[in-house]
Amino acid sequence: MIPLLGLITGRILAHGFLAKVIAYDPYPAKDAANYGITYVEKLDDLLSQADIISIHCPLLPSTKHIINEETISKMKPGVILVNTSRGGLIDTNALIKGLKADKFGAVGMDVYEKESEYFFEDSSEKVIQDDQLSRLLSFHKVFISGHQAFFTEEALHGIADTTLGNLRTLAKGEECKNIVKPQN
Repeated sequence: MIPLLGLITGRILAHGFLAKVIAYDPYPAKDAANYGITYVEKLDDLLSQADIISIHCPLLPSTKHIINEETISKMKPGVILVNTSRGGLIDTNALIKGLKADKFGAVGMDVYEKESEYFFEDSSEKVIQDDQLSRLLSFHKVFISGHQAFFTEEALHGIADTTLGNLRTLAKGEECKNIVKPQN
């Protein structure tokens, strides 16, 4: 089923930009039409028809590298690919090959297969040792940023609940399990 973010993205594109929004999902959302989304029967249909492909699915064994050499070859020339879900959904080697062949009009990602070393701390002074990430950054059609999933309403409520719980624990004079202790 398309996660809520996929439905909201579809609604914004369909209603805000008057785009024709198609989707593929083995478990279609019953209310997708209310968001302006029409399902296609096969992933190949979506790949061959879409001008913009925005990925909204979990990373499972069945979805790992769902974007690969075979699926990229079925996409329209000049397609725009957006991945804000999980880095492992895209086979990075296949993506680079497609970029080198000028298959994509643009690629936007806030996730990357091996992102943890670079995306969750200030790496501006580091030499990037990951050759695939370096190569991706060299393409003028690729836009990469840090993952912003924690800006969802649910995540912010979770952060607020944890913070308030920590403050209550400290106010009672109890040991807080989430306190950050300096390293010696």
